[in-house]
Amino acid sequence: MSVDVRTRADPGGPVPAVDPGAFFEAQLPAAAGDAARRLAPAVRWFGLRPLVVGCDGGAWVLAAGDGPRRASRGPGAALTVRAARPSDGPPALEMTPGQLTDLVHDRATPMAWFRRGTLRAGVPIQRLLDWWVLIRAALDGTTPYVPGGRLDHEMRGAEDLRRTFRPADPADDQRAFLERTGYLHVSGVFSADEMAAVAADMDAAAPRFRPGDGRSWWAGTDDGRDRLVRMLGFDEVSPAVAALVADERLLRIGGLTGDGHSLAAYGGPAVEALVKPAAVVDGVSDLPWHKDCSFGRHSYDCCRVTAGVAVTGAGARSGQLRVLAGSHRALLWPTFVRPGTGLPAVDLPTRPGDVTVHLSCTLHMAQPPVRGERRVLYASFGLPPRDGQG
Repeated sequence: MSVDVRTRADPGGPVPAVDPGAFFEAQLPAAAGDAARRLAPAVRWFGLRPLVVGCDGGAWVLAAGDGPRRASRGPGAALTVRAARPSDGPPALEMTPGQLTDLVHDRATPMAWFRRGTLRAGVPIQRLLDWWVLIRAALDGTTPYVPGGRLDHEMRGAEDLRRTFRPADPADDQRAFLERTGYLHVSGVFSADEMAAVAADMDAAAPRFRPGDGRSWWAGTDDGRDRLVRMLGFDEVSPAVAALVADERLLRIGGLTGDGHSLAAYGGPAVEALVKPAAVVDGVSDLPWHKDCSFGRHSYDCCRVTAGVAVTGAGARSGQLRVLAGSHRALLWPTFVRPGTGLPAVDLPTRPGDVTVHLSCTLHMAQPPVRGERRVLYASFGLPPRDGQG
């Protein structure tokens, strides 16, 4: 089994522009009609109300359930599209032609627009994510997740979801677990002394970073301080981490799946040093449930492998990682967990020197610390270029 689920090769430049009329009046209805059986269970679960979408002066109504034969290519379609009427009211989602192009080519999601402050919507983001799941499934030939299916039963019936591996355990066993669940916990990969050296480098490097420098994230705590919470490209300023990222102990974990993952292929600063303080009241420190592809590009980049090296320990009160078992194998909301989702949440408490691994399609989150702070390194391993990638 491979975790390389990419279906698109990045051209390295612009993608063909999408014409709004052609998309809403022909491409999407045709794709939804062909996908009717795959979409129908999710449509029933979502219980969607119609959504009026505007783009470049036009407006269309997306509706779930049977629709006109002309729009749905036959009765029984799970998703239909028609031109909006004045009685439908103003668009609940307004997109630019560029946003529509990015959406169709899987270069952005509603979460990306929300994060960038460019989302123009009059409905909750969760409602848009339901529609996003259906559109992605129709365009990409995939099937949306619904609770109670085979994946739910497999994950809930598994007795080893909280298993902790040791470095000497067979690589085949670790690989099989990662491929099946989307995550891995390996204890005692690095020593306490090695982690102490990393922590010392974090303290020494901190004065080099400033808010707005493009190399760091900052957050405000309830004591009125601005705290440095993330240092990008940390291996470039830390001798201890520079040695760690060249260490076979880490490289072996990054390459477990045999798909050719490497730090060099990640395409950005591959190592980040995070400090997760308690009582954050402003800024981004501990992210809610999300996939690393939640802003888009799933079909170009997934699944990447991210290894989290525990510089300090972490538990329920000190910022531990949590994962949704099997979520990398499911088309569901890329951020948040929809109520009723049946996949089990698994806590991954760690000690200094442990390594956690998650795939970029695995829903995960870090619990905000309420006692002390957590320190962790994240090393991201990307897949090699696909044939035809620019």
